[in-house]
Order: sequence, then structure tokens, then C-alpha cells
Amino acid sequence: MTIQEMGTRAKAAAHVLAAASSGQKEKALLAIAAALRAQEAEILQANTEDVAEGRQNGLTEALLDRLTLTHERLGGIAAGVEQVANLPDPIGKLDAGWTRPNGLRILKTRVPLGVVGIIFEARPNVTVDAASLCLKSGNACILRGGKEAIRSNLASARVMRSALQEAGLPADCIQVVEDTSRDSATALMQLNGYLDVLIPRGGAGLIQSVVHNATVPVIETGVGNCHVFVDESADADMAAQIIFNAKAQRPSVCNAAETLLVHKNIAVAFLPKAKALLDTKHVELRGDETVQAILGSTVKPAVEDDWATEFLDYILAVKVVNSVDEAIAHITRFGSGHSECIVTESYANSERFMREVDAAAVYVNASTRFTDGEEFGFGAEIGISTQKLHARGPMGLTELTTVKYQIYGSGQIR
Repeated sequence: MTIQEMGTRAKAAAHVLAAASSGQKEKALLAIAAALRAQEAEILQANTEDVAEGRQNGLTEALLDRLTLTHERLGGIAAGVEQVANLPDPIGKLDAGWTRPNGLRILKTRVPLGVVGIIFEARPNVTVDAASLCLKSGNACILRGGKEAIRSNLASARVMRSALQEAGLPADCIQVVEDTSRDSATALMQLNGYLDVLIPRGGAGLIQSVVHNATVPVIETGVGNCHVFVDESADADMAAQIIFNAKAQRPSVCNAAETLLVHKNIAVAFLPKAKALLDTKHVELRGDETVQAILGSTVKPAVEDDWATEFLDYILAVKVVNSVDEAIAHITRFGSGHSECIVTESYANSERFMREVDAAAVYVNASTRFTDGEEFGFGAEIGISTQKLHARGPMGLTELTTVKYQIYGSGQIR
């Protein structure tokens, strides 16, 4: 099937889905969750084949971790679908209403975007997360994953499409592109007249390719060159736990920390504490000259590119700074607008950092790993938007809608 044919089917399905009741969508989502559990063996077998091929092709352990599904992870994905099913339906929600002096009554209400395209890499959980959010928000979706997870994606799609039909909604509300060539990606990027918005989820290369080549509207997501700044007033033990979690809990995701900035006045006391924890996960440190002098020869010298790199691996760039000013300037220069953190006991410094750092999520004394739709209470997210229009930060149900103005009159003319 061509991408254009998929677009035609998606538009027809979106028309039906937009008129579906909250009860119909909830029923379909619960059916999907049940089917994912019931047909776990099929999905995990497909994933096992993807992982084996990925290992044979030399994928890093971090990327293999992203790719791998387990009984526990698939159970978590199904539970996420159930969580989305139980969230309030944004469609038809009244944002505002008012009456004009001429008697016109104007209502601003939430409606679906229509057909949402998602291009993503080797993360099979995205297939289900994206489909469930699109379904709940009344949008048909066309999903184009990377070749590394194609078997997993197609298996999940077969399960979900069958559950949709059993629940009385069109199977074409959810479609997965089988062709993983560059041609299919380009065709999706240029599916004008069918696709209402395209959302890329993946590394910087994928996102920039979509931004530069798409002729349909794009929501830019994901690149996470995230920083943790340890201020001179920070509790060193707390700061060490935060950077350990932000870097090592799951390094292959976009909200993991990539750079540690440390105030010069706390560096000697703090850096050995942090290194002792990071060593338990064999995190490679790349530091400036001051960091190397404090921690010794086990630290590799940092080069300029390290400050701008999203490693997505057990690698952390470390720099000692002279002031809050220098930390903010460094983040302004190298940050990607995703998630930034200050660890401090100074209220003035925390407020200044919160005010001056330009990112979708800014933290005081908490790990950047919390930038996540579920952690924010949105349910599974479609992605983390690092742009400012039309959405920013974790994109949940509301961010997958737009507005319609409904105007009621009694014969008014202008």
C-alpha cells in the first residue's frame, strides 16, 4: 500500500473517529490493552527477532535497551493504554464561552487535529503510546518506525487494529508503514492534503531531517541535551543522587542528563561523591582541566563537541564553572530547550535559574528524568516538544487537539 493510499484511509477513519463518543473510544482502548496482554507472546517473539538482528548489526547496549520489550515492559505499556482510556476526554471540552453585545454566543471548544503522522526510531513502545493517545483525542494516526523495530511495530499494530474492529471502530484509525526506506519517510513528510501534523521522535538527525524536508506542519520534539548544575550552596549528597539518577537510570532517553556543571566552590567536595555513584554504572566522564585535576586520569579530556552532544549512553560531560552566570550562559549556548536542573539551597539562585533558563522544563532539586507525560499526570505522551508552537514540553491529550469556535445567533447580520 502506498503512503497516499494510507493517507486516504486515515482521512476516512478520522472522520468516523471524530464523531465517536467518549464511551466508544474508552471501550476500544480497553480492548487494545486486553489484546496486548492476551497476545503478548506474538509481540515478544517479534521483538526478540528485532533485538537479535540489532545486536548482530552492532547496536549499542543503550539502543538495544530502548529496543527491547519484556513481559514487564509490555505490561507497563498495556497499563499505560488503560490509563489513557480513563483520562478525561478532551474532545468537546469548553475552553471559554462569552456573549457579544449583539447577542452572538461564542464557544471555544476542543476538536481533533485529524490525521497525525509520527516518525520514530527504535522504540517499539512508541507504537502503542502514540496510537492510544491519538485514539483518545479523536485522531487517526500513521506511524512510521525505524527498521530496527519493524517486526515489533507490525505485531503491535496487528493486535491493536484487530481490537479496534472488535470495538466497532475502523482499523485504519491506526496504520503502520511497512516500508522503512528513506522514500517512505519522505513521502510521509510530504503528504499534504492528508496529514494534518507530523511529529518526529528520535535523535537530532531524524528530527532535523523532518524539519528541513517536510512540507506538512511539524511539531519538533525530543533532542535532549539536558544539564544538571550543582550550585555552591547545594547539598552534595542530594546533588550526587540527582545526577546519578538523571544520567544512569536510563541513559538512552531524551530527558537523561548529558552535561554536569559544578560551581568551583563545591567541586572538590562534590565531584568524588558523584563519581563514586556514577562508577557503579561505569559512566564515562569527559571533563575540563579542573575536573581532571580533581578526579585524576580516569576522566577523559572533554572536547568542544562534547558540550553539544546528546550521548544517549553512559557518557557524561563535566565542567566546573565560576558562577551561576557562567552556568546559565553555558546552558543558553549548548542546551536544546528540553530539560534543565539546578541543585541549590539558595532561593535567589533557584528563582534566577528558573526565570532565565529557556527550556520546556526547568527543575530545582529534582532529576530531569521527570520530564515525561506519565510523570506529569498526562498519561502516555506523544513526545516532548522543544519548540514553542503549537505545544511545548510533554505532549498529552490536550496537545493533540485544536480549537473550533461555535457561534450561536438569532438572525444577526453585520
